[in-house]
Amino acid sequence: MNDKLRLGGMALANGVLVHGPTAWACAIRNADGEIEVASRRKRLLASRVRNPLFRGPARVLEALALLPQVKRALPAAQLPMQNRRVFAAIAGTTVAVKGIRDNERMRPAARELVVSLLSFAPAVFALRGGELANYHGAEHIAIGNYEQGEGATKEHERCGGHLIGPLLATSAVGNTLAALAPERVRNQSRAAAQLGALAATTEIFGWMTRNPDNPVAQALAKPGHELQHRLSTAEPTPEQLEVAEAALAACLELEHGDRD
Repeated sequence: MNDKLRLGGMALANGVLVHGPTAWACAIRNADGEIEVASRRKRLLASRVRNPLFRGPARVLEALALLPQVKRALPAAQLPMQNRRVFAAIAGTTVAVKGIRDNERMRPAARELVVSLLSFAPAVFALRGGELANYHGAEHIAIGNYEQGEGATKEHERCGGHLIGPLLATSAVGNTLAALAPERVRNQSRAAAQLGALAATTEIFGWMTRNPDNPVAQALAKPGHELQHRLSTAEPTPEQLEVAEAALAACLELEHGDRD
């Protein structure tokens, strides 16, 4: 019987966050070279949400809700969005998106596809330089070794990067339909389209992980796999992997403690 927990994670600029069904743990390498670890129970549990429309957004909200807890428990933790280049990329992307949406010469579908692609720009900037990509690889290897045994690689089949393919498709379709709405309700239509796209994407992603040999699933996973392989992950050093393993061990300790 497989009693392995389903784990997720997030790379930080100086460490790794690992989270399970009810708990999370974060480990960082501080300025003195020492490993600091903190773990807590989750305050928000997306697993309690059953409605397919809200299940996907709830998972995203659950992950985002961990970040303030992490910063309070580990003030030295460096979150990806703390990078100044990321803020600059967000500002630049906002201006670019407005310019594209005001361009009436582009077809609506093409316009919304470009907008969807631009939305990933801040994440790309976050991964340039520093150790974030290395810690991302360390996160995948630590979780992969736990799930499958030794020998895991820096790419992981459940990485959030695999959401890119289905998210691009669902966002483009949703925003194209929203653009047809009357001007007075267009912003609300776009917000509803984004919620629907996120909900549809997470359901599609779940189907992809259950059917990895399906040609459609493989095609949808291809952009995310290439992103992992070429940009978002890098081979970690033994010291970086040690940090990821410390986060994993602390998370499992709290999870299994909840079950004793």
